Amino acid sequence: MLRRSQRGWSAGNGVIIALALAASLSGCGYNTIQTLDVQADKAKSNVGVQLQRRADLIPNLVNTVKGYAQHEEAVFTQVAAARSGLLNAVQGGNIQQMANANDVLSQGLGRLLAVSEAYPQLKADQGFLHLQDELTGTENRIAIARKDYNDAAQEYNTYIRRFPQTVTARMTGAKAKEFFVVTNPAANVAPTVDFSKPQAPAKPKP
Repeated sequence: MLRRSQRGWSAGNGVIIALALAASLSGCGYNTIQTLDVQADKAKSNVGVQLQRRADLIPNLVNTVKGYAQHEEAVFTQVAAARSGLLNAVQGGNIQQMANANDVLSQGLGRLLAVSEAYPQLKADQGFLHLQDELTGTENRIAIARKDYNDAAQEYNTYIRRFPQTVTARMTGAKAKEFFVVTNPAANVAPTVDFSKPQAPAKPKP
């Protein structure tokens, strides 16, 4: 009887300790940390969706430009490599790598769109104009998604640095989140396009 009562007391005591621990974690911000973490991850996922959308527009844009400027192979190669880098970054899920890869792609697109200045027929192509509008809309959505993510990351990072939440963060392994900012200096170099070489006659796509 004594052993049974001891076992019963031990089990009951374990439940009380577990409830006390749960209440303690809740009081130290555990639930809020989890909520803010989920919000930030959701915002990061949306950034990836918009970057993917941008990457999906590139092949059609390149093919349209090729119809008029087939000799600009160096530009097409640069854009293709930058697009591949962005897709890899999105798949990897690192927010800084996504930011850097997106800026590298912007450099390539800057060169690609600058090429159109030498081809009046390309500038008037309805498919080309439509793709430009699609890119502009996507870039606006990326800017909004980037801001939403950075705001969510800032809220999360600020919360886990406060006391007593910082204690809970250390206990649970919660770490500060990176921001969507460009950290690659090469990504900020302005694109250049050389129009000094002879241009092939502009011709519409077949």
